[in-house]
Amino acid sequence: MTQNPSEKTPVTLLGLGAMGTALARAWQAAGHPLTVWNRTPARSAVLAAEGARVADSAAEAVAANTLVVVCLLDDASVEKALADADLTGRDLVNLTTSTPAQARARAEWAEARGARYLDGGIMAVPPMVGVPEAGGYVFYSGSRQLFEQHRATLAVPVGTTYVGEDAGFAALHDVALLSAMYGMFAGAAHAFALIRKEDIDPTTFAPLLADWLVAMAPSVHGTAEQLRGGDRTRDVDSSLAMQVAGIPTFLTTAEQQGVSAELLSPYFALMRRSLAEGDGEEGPTGMIDLLVR
Repeated sequence: MTQNPSEKTPVTLLGLGAMGTALARAWQAAGHPLTVWNRTPARSAVLAAEGARVADSAAEAVAANTLVVVCLLDDASVEKALADADLTGRDLVNLTTSTPAQARARAEWAEARGARYLDGGIMAVPPMVGVPEAGGYVFYSGSRQLFEQHRATLAVPVGTTYVGEDAGFAALHDVALLSAMYGMFAGAAHAFALIRKEDIDPTTFAPLLADWLVAMAPSVHGTAEQLRGGDRTRDVDSSLAMQVAGIPTFLTTAEQQGVSAELLSPYFALMRRSLAEGDGEEGPTGMIDLLVR
């Protein structure tokens, strides 16, 4: 039977942790018929009161609808939850955090069981779900046709960004961006540690730090152009040689402030290695190739 275009696509959602519950409420609020399952049934009670159908098992939930979204703890949880489910003819969208290799293997696993597969990497926290102005989105990779078919439904909780047919690309983009985030957090932690013992209000310092990080962020575009073009001296404002020359100042300041340099030392060591093996007029882009084994 052909679905009436005015009808909202029914959704099955497996997993009702903080993120899963936020996704469920967004789909419910938009009028999508929702079937849910969670390993701990108590978490389904509130959604049931709001109109969701609660399945007794993951297999029952999968059987209820063509579009099945999974948001569980890890890849092993996905396999365990779907072990007894008939995936034939199902469109499986896996939003569980995983590695690229796990995502590719799960795609093959799903397709061997008769399902079409999309992998997703959620770039949001639960309070951002259902709030378009918050800027959250999900990376999707796998079947382009499947993504286009369900794009409108998938875009209800948060935005969507398709990154390729390779099922592992969503997870790769997810981890790459989060890795950069943790690097930023490391630098911010070191910065706050440097002022910790001084008569400097951290709430006054924070806007200066945030504005500085925002001002530095566009440098990634220059790095990308150097990686693509191969010219590591292109548009270099501060050469690697100049930056390495400044390392003692950073390390000495940390020592004088009684702060461990453990968050910065590995990066400085790589800078020195890159200078020793390359051209001092280059920027730090060459460090990236030293990281690739």
